[in-house]
Amino acid sequence: MLLEAVLNVGSDLELGSTLQQIVDTAAALTGARHGALGVLDPDRDRIEGLYSAGMTEEERRHLDLFPDEPAGRPATLTRPGRPPGRSPGRAPDSPSGGPPVRSFLRAPIRVRTEVFGHLYLAGKPSGPFTDTDLALLRVLAAQAGIAIGNARLYETARQRERWIAGAAAVTTALLTGTDAADALMTVAERARALAGASAGVILQPTEEGGMEIVTASTQDDPAGIVGTVIEPGSTVLVKLLGGEPVFIDDSATDPRMTTAVRSRFGPSMMLPLQSGGRLIGTLALPRRRGERPYTDLDRLLATQFASQAALALVLADAQADREQLAVYEDRDRIARDLHDLVVQRLFATEMMLESTRRRAASEAEAGELLGRAVDELDSTIQEVRTAIFALQQPPAEAPSTFRGRVLRETGGAAALLGFPPSVRFTGAVDALVGAEPGKELLAALRGALAAAHRRPGVSAIEVEVEAPVRLPDGRSGVRLVVADDGRGDDDGRPTTVTWQAPL
Repeated sequence: MLLEAVLNVGSDLELGSTLQQIVDTAAALTGARHGALGVLDPDRDRIEGLYSAGMTEEERRHLDLFPDEPAGRPATLTRPGRPPGRSPGRAPDSPSGGPPVRSFLRAPIRVRTEVFGHLYLAGKPSGPFTDTDLALLRVLAAQAGIAIGNARLYETARQRERWIAGAAAVTTALLTGTDAADALMTVAERARALAGASAGVILQPTEEGGMEIVTASTQDDPAGIVGTVIEPGSTVLVKLLGGEPVFIDDSATDPRMTTAVRSRFGPSMMLPLQSGGRLIGTLALPRRRGERPYTDLDRLLATQFASQAALALVLADAQADREQLAVYEDRDRIARDLHDLVVQRLFATEMMLESTRRRAASEAEAGELLGRAVDELDSTIQEVRTAIFALQQPPAEAPSTFRGRVLRETGGAAALLGFPPSVRFTGAVDALVGAEPGKELLAALRGALAAAHRRPGVSAIEVEVEAPVRLPDGRSGVRLVVADDGRGDDDGRPTTVTWQAPL
């Protein structure tokens, strides 16, 4: 039975399953009614986890793992080096006030030289525990230490693998192209999931010398988190701005924490996002109050993740700059080609037509046709120049609404005119104007703005778009009116022009 138990204990590499199997096996081998394995917190001298056999939840809550200590005192390690054996102290009371337990066994479980926890057995129905029971427990405790060591190594390897895979996923996501806000959210969400935190937040330095939460990923309501500021002068802030990590055991009670949201959280890690001497911000990973603290391995892996994420953010930013520079260079080339080739050709053609019109002035019809050709070429030249100017500007997101497209046209013309046109909308323009009438009106607007640019003395332009309006044929339509304060050109062209299109 002992050989089979030893083989079974070492068959599972999942730590939780291994610990539960140790308790169940020990109780079965010795015939104990109750079994418990208390896992020690190595840094805080207290019970971190409890695995039991033959106990209800109520009995687990009232269990005193150290019966020779004063009742009600929190479980602590009083004799970590004591050899396994029967306790010489008083026998513990049974859980939940049941009949007294006549004897119990206690054996430390060591993983290498570290006391991992203690295994307890009590309540043997057939009488007191025997020396054979003690010998069985010693062998099982020794084998349990080996099995736990293997399970811990396996869990550590899996944990490292998860963090490495997470860092690689973040790097891939950032380098495939995303804006700054999405990039920070990607880092915060992935880190929160990997660390088992209740929130993942990104803080960035403010102009006043503090740090502000700019991104928050949380399973709960994030209200009140984004926008929270660590004011200058905080001891935590000094370390964060210096690129040093900060580890907090309990955010709600730590005097170094000064923000209003600290009461929501317990253990926390605050890790610098720093690469090549550049501090991008801080990644904070708080857990809820009462949850287990971060281990040294958690802290190490999260710190490495933060360094990798910071490098990915820097590379993504540099890649975005290179792509934007390539766009600028391409647009500048197109603008240069348009200016050097197209505009010069159009201008030369306009001069030839102008000369031809003067020679053919005696023929009225030919002169009129040539005059219209000259006007069209002049308008084309102005539109090409407007396109050249637009190509030389930084690229922006194309507006999706008709109102936005009108504002884009007037904004682009402002650079040529030297002043921004006044724009007014009447009615539900975005909801009523469809693609086809919108396209016609935008073409008309461009032509009117180009004509106003050529007209002498123009210092103000008013653009009005109204929908719906009643068209002369009774249909519902949209009206565009472009008016300027110019004196008109040689052809007597009016300074107020109206276009209408059916909806």
